[in-house]
Amino acid sequence: MSGHGFHVHGPHDHEVEHVAQHGGDSFTSRLAVLTAILSTVGAIFGYMGGHSQNAALLYKNEAAIQKTSASNQWNYYQAKSNKQNLAELSVTLTTGEAQEKFKEAVERYKKEKEEIKAEADKLEAAAKEADHKSEAEMHVHERWALATTLLQIAIALAAITLLTRKRWLLAGVLGATGLGLVAGVMGYLHL
Repeated sequence: MSGHGFHVHGPHDHEVEHVAQHGGDSFTSRLAVLTAILSTVGAIFGYMGGHSQNAALLYKNEAAIQKTSASNQWNYYQAKSNKQNLAELSVTLTTGEAQEKFKEAVERYKKEKEEIKAEADKLEAAAKEADHKSEAEMHVHERWALATTLLQIAIALAAITLLTRKRWLLAGVLGATGLGLVAGVMGYLHL
């Protein structure tokens, strides 16, 4: 298995090459073509699975960045709250011009906290959205991975069918192929 997707290499490869070079009966030829098609579709599904997994990781990374930024904003908010509390205490401990100065500071800190809170809330919402997108992409990735696995099973069954010449095994090949294609369509449609 490489980092670029799934690759199935097995005994059927020799049989397919042999039929291609020397000819064969129509059963063998059709099964060889089906195997080649399944391998191609499986490679596409593997690529799409890798793509959706990478997208999920990027969204998860974005969520972590947004959460860190929101945390920083909340820390800044707390610092402003502490300053506001000190200013409120100073209002009660002072009189005259100094008291007015501290009252103005209290109002300024309240306004600054509102702005900081709005920014923190916005960053938290962005983090939740990125988390949601990551989960959706992982769901799609699971569909692509299932589709790829089912096509690999179909290819393996096709190889066994070629080697044993048991035509009844075609039901397994076609069943796994059908299920794989359904899972692939579900991945494509983000279901």
